[in-house]
Amino acid sequence: MFDKIFEAINEWMRNLLTGMVDSNLETMFTDVNEKTSEIATQVGMTPQGWNSSIYSMVQNLSNSVIVPIAGIIITMVLCYELISMLTEKNNMHEIDTWMFFKYFFKMWVAVYLVSNTWTITMAVFDLGQNVVNSAASAISGSTTIDITSMISAMDTAMESMGIGELFVLVLETFIVSFCMKIMSILITVILYGRMIEIYLYTSVAPIPFATMSNREWGQMGTNYFRGLFALAFQAFLMMVCVGIYAALVASIPMTSNIHSSLFGVAAYTVILCFSLMKTGTLSKSIFNAH
Repeated sequence: MFDKIFEAINEWMRNLLTGMVDSNLETMFTDVNEKTSEIATQVGMTPQGWNSSIYSMVQNLSNSVIVPIAGIIITMVLCYELISMLTEKNNMHEIDTWMFFKYFFKMWVAVYLVSNTWTITMAVFDLGQNVVNSAASAISGSTTIDITSMISAMDTAMESMGIGELFVLVLETFIVSFCMKIMSILITVILYGRMIEIYLYTSVAPIPFATMSNREWGQMGTNYFRGLFALAFQAFLMMVCVGIYAALVASIPMTSNIHSSLFGVAAYTVILCFSLMKTGTLSKSIFNAH
């Protein structure tokens, strides 16, 4: 009699622990699959496509607040340019007519750049989006982890486990699932943080654009352009990270070694998150932006 009671309790415990493991696995992989599938979609969006209301607000602030400041800077830069041009030719004793044509051309370029700042900056991100879309079609492999096959393989392996092993497995899946949720949040923070950085960066674009016509002041505008391209092409580096992650996930063996498969997925997700965090620094380093 007692044997049957203990056997029933043992069976109930096994079913309870097995159900908890399956639940942890489903939650864990669902979160990871959702976040990794969002990466390609998020990085392929232009600032206008990501959030139109924020885009309109930033554009309005740039045009109404920053452009007048850029106009003042243009005036200062052009005055400095004129004084330098006249004084460098033997204190105005050697003045040629072509110098004024050159000056007026620089003036026109400066005004044109500031007047079309928003169009030029958005063109850079349109270029970045085109590169990302081309990369998406070239990257083969899915970032989705096959939950059904993994759970099926683990259910088969858990049939031969004891209560103690199942309890340890529940703790492992719970810890890994919790860590994966943190990784999912970090991925979201990285993606949203990049877009917010883009909006902040483009909001003040007229100021560095206003310095482009002068050799000394133009370093500010040149560095700004480098940073702009770095932000645009950071999306391409993120796509490369996704492609590497897809290849790593495809190589995970769905065997009876539950611990190996479980921590393999966790390790690859940590690598993906770390790689995404490094793309911003790497892109700025490539374009020599600081």
